[in-house]
Amino acid sequence: MHSFIPPQRTLLGPGPCNVSDRVLEAMARPTIGHLDSAFVGMMDEIRSLLRFAFKTENRMTLPISGPGSAGMECCFVNLVEPGDTAIVCKNGVFGGRMEENVTRCGGVAVTVDDDWGQPVDVVKAEAALKAHPGAKIVAFVQAETSTGARSDAAELCRLAQEHDCLTIVDTVTSLGGIEVSIDEWGADAVYSGSQKCLASPPGLSPVTFGPKALEVVANRRTKVQSWFLDLNLLMGYWQAEGGRSYHHTAPINLLYALHESLLMLKEEGLEAAWSRYESNYELLRAGLESMGLSVPVTRGDHLPQLVTVTVPDGVDEAEIRTRMLEDHGIEIGAGLGQLAGTVWRIGLMGQNSSPETVRLCLDALKASMRDAETA
Repeated sequence: MHSFIPPQRTLLGPGPCNVSDRVLEAMARPTIGHLDSAFVGMMDEIRSLLRFAFKTENRMTLPISGPGSAGMECCFVNLVEPGDTAIVCKNGVFGGRMEENVTRCGGVAVTVDDDWGQPVDVVKAEAALKAHPGAKIVAFVQAETSTGARSDAAELCRLAQEHDCLTIVDTVTSLGGIEVSIDEWGADAVYSGSQKCLASPPGLSPVTFGPKALEVVANRRTKVQSWFLDLNLLMGYWQAEGGRSYHHTAPINLLYALHESLLMLKEEGLEAAWSRYESNYELLRAGLESMGLSVPVTRGDHLPQLVTVTVPDGVDEAEIRTRMLEDHGIEIGAGLGQLAGTVWRIGLMGQNSSPETVRLCLDALKASMRDAETA
């Protein structure tokens, strides 16, 4: 056995994306202690940079040590107690995971179901809230990674507030790629992931909790079922006054990487990043349609950072993905759940949202489909 040397890939799936040399270099810096005063100073900067990315002033904004699924679980285990009713909006795989979290916390999940590839229907959500006036939470995915569809986060948060409900919002694929405005929306508990549009390695989940959510956590009837994800304990490490208490050994070098990627996002500017993603989406969509391929998600409901493409009849979608990877070094994603075998998912995240990468992807897809036909 020898040291592992990974192959060079262009990662155009649903995440992770390619990590810039600048971020990789940051991650390779010397490891120091997770309670070192220099590291603690960087922790404060990460929290400030995350507040910038989320567009919030929430004090409880931090990266959970774990992937986006850990951030999701952190939100649910802290806010859902046995017997609580949560309205869960499902229009793809990750809405289904929200439902699973509610039930594992002992809550009652009332689902609002929409077709995959469609945004959450606000009218249906309102009807569910009227039918369940005792509901405590509205949970939804802003950017459904399994379909490439975007839901109206601002309107869903407004609706929840009208019915005196907290909101739990999944921004795993949206943060850094499309508008996320936590304070403007009045969202209460929000989670994301480091490996999508933040373009850092996988393994961290930024979360932010507003005042109403923290009040609910402080007044729980029961203990949070997860010791590791209990906000009352995490607060002591991430925002303790007069010194931090030991909670766990943070992934130090991953945090270096996240800090650097957030600096890069701030240097570019949120609006500039959103504009770049939209521009390159249009290039990709036009190129796909010129090949006779269909992009099923309607404009306006689309995610510019994650494009779902319908696989043509008679085409072996797995063979095309294999050819893309083996012949061109490009990874694209398969469909999940109901869409398995029927779509490809092409991600343009981080530095991969560029005209050069779009052309590279289109050329490789054309060649792979041509080679598959003649094989």
